[in-house]
Amino acid sequence: MMTNVCRILAVAAIVMAFADQPSLKDLVPKGMLIGAAISQSQSDGEDAAAQALVTQQFNAISPENILKWMLVHPDPDRYDFAPADRYVAYGESHGMAVIGHNLVWHSQTPAWVFAGTHDGKADRETLLARMRAHIQQVVGRYRGRIHGWDVVNEALDEDGSLRNSPWHQIVGDDYIAKAFEYAHDADPQAELYYNDYNLWKPEKRKGALKIVKDLQKRGLRIDAVGEQGHWMLQTPTIEQIDATITDIAGAGVKAMITELDVDVLPRDPKYYGADVSQREQMKKESDIYRDGLPAAQQQQLAQRYADIFSEFLTRRALITRVTFWGVNDAASWLNDFPMRGRVNHPLLWDRQNQPKPAFDAVVKVLQAKTQRSE
Repeated sequence: MMTNVCRILAVAAIVMAFADQPSLKDLVPKGMLIGAAISQSQSDGEDAAAQALVTQQFNAISPENILKWMLVHPDPDRYDFAPADRYVAYGESHGMAVIGHNLVWHSQTPAWVFAGTHDGKADRETLLARMRAHIQQVVGRYRGRIHGWDVVNEALDEDGSLRNSPWHQIVGDDYIAKAFEYAHDADPQAELYYNDYNLWKPEKRKGALKIVKDLQKRGLRIDAVGEQGHWMLQTPTIEQIDATITDIAGAGVKAMITELDVDVLPRDPKYYGADVSQREQMKKESDIYRDGLPAAQQQQLAQRYADIFSEFLTRRALITRVTFWGVNDAASWLNDFPMRGRVNHPLLWDRQNQPKPAFDAVVKVLQAKTQRSE
């Protein structure tokens, strides 16, 4: 009992420490969702400081991992809903829009899902049955509680063609339609999304819009397309971001920025194919901000976020949600991408949950918009 009391008092102290910060959820235009992807330690309350920051700043949450297939449904006859139950309950208790991420993806899906007796692979009917059962169980469990689902994640190659994933190999082109059909059947009220990265590239965006048109032609529900927004300091340009948002909306759905962060470290394409010794040398050469982000780069990051949010406000009528992929720099996946162990600084709060100049820049943009609207 005393431990719980001490924890409650500690969390209250943390919340009070954040109370002087402007709140993004209070500054975004009415009706817009502003969110963060949270880890299990954050939704469980083990990282009390980050959880308090999320509660104070955001009106929407996404799960980084706990609703992905390999974690929620690791074995054919076993589901592990406990972490996801706590995640959903946390969002509900704070009046947040709870997002489900994700249902069908080529990654973080257990090998058993695709296994079978046909050359070691499942046949079409078996795989569709597994997909349907999974979606019915997961979406059905949170029916009426999860606001919207990333139904299919990253189904496209960079040229806009369908990725040659096990889903596509075994089921065919219509596996995406089947996933959306099953998701809608499991919860007719939930919003349904297609989610991918690099949609600012015209060829890939064309592929995403083709998916939207196919779903619409079949009479299936799709509410939005999420551009993940894993961007860099210079790319994509604001013009490219604008084209992405307007083209998505032009297809008759809303645009979402679903996994926003800004990579401040060098990212050379040769990293991906390098052998271990080369990658270690590249890590040393590119891990340039281990002691913190210098003032000049802080301002560069702040300006980048200011420009991005100015664009979001310009296209406010077309965007329903902006979600950061992570709460603070310490928790960002970019510390391990494209190589493990680098120190990145892509978000609005630093490793001690302190607001960075980038946070102040976003607040300034949002406050200016609010003042103009009054």
